[in-house]
Amino acid sequence: MRMNQLPAGEKPREKLLRDGPEGLSTVEVLAVILGTGTRSKSVMDLAGEVLAMDARGLRYLAECSPEDLKRVSGMGDAKVCVLMAALELGKRLSCLPAEERVRIKCPEDIANLFLERLRYEKKEHFKCLLINSRGEILEEHEVSVGDLNSSASHPREVFSPALKRSAGSVAFVHNHPSGDPAPSAADIDSTRRLVEAGELLGIPVIDHIIIGDGTYVSMKGLGFIT
Repeated sequence: MRMNQLPAGEKPREKLLRDGPEGLSTVEVLAVILGTGTRSKSVMDLAGEVLAMDARGLRYLAECSPEDLKRVSGMGDAKVCVLMAALELGKRLSCLPAEERVRIKCPEDIANLFLERLRYEKKEHFKCLLINSRGEILEEHEVSVGDLNSSASHPREVFSPALKRSAGSVAFVHNHPSGDPAPSAADIDSTRRLVEAGELLGIPVIDHIIIGDGTYVSMKGLGFIT
């Protein structure tokens, strides 16, 4: 099947933008890298032929010379260079030392990351921290920026990055521009909704920190998260 005959949602580039690169098969990743096929074969067919050059698959490609790759019809100099450059990037990434991540052991660990960053903000910033099984922060996502009194925290937007990264748990942080970190009725309600959503998704909420002017409140410490 030609690429232009595929449903829009099944084309590799569209799938990558929608689901992230982890949602693609290896052949689809190769197809995105190669970009185009030839007059006689689609880019998916070409990617499949490249991957099938040897039973070792990607391991074989990592050792290929330009001449090896050119044995596949349709693999000209431009495509060979692009593919070899992508493989080289993967090799270099695998050789980088492990990144030192912040480990969360208590509410203060989270608060210390945001006390100075958020205490002077004039709008509420609602952030989600993605945490792995070792208690280390994988990523920080800004879910929303609200007005002086509120910020959106719909579970759909909040948990979407956590699902994509397979986070083991999450923590939430938002600031009160008034300087008073005491939780409002809306804060309590949104925390409960997010905890319930996390339980349904299997991604527990470990805490929700509210930042004030040089001080903070832990919703777990107040008993709103068990």
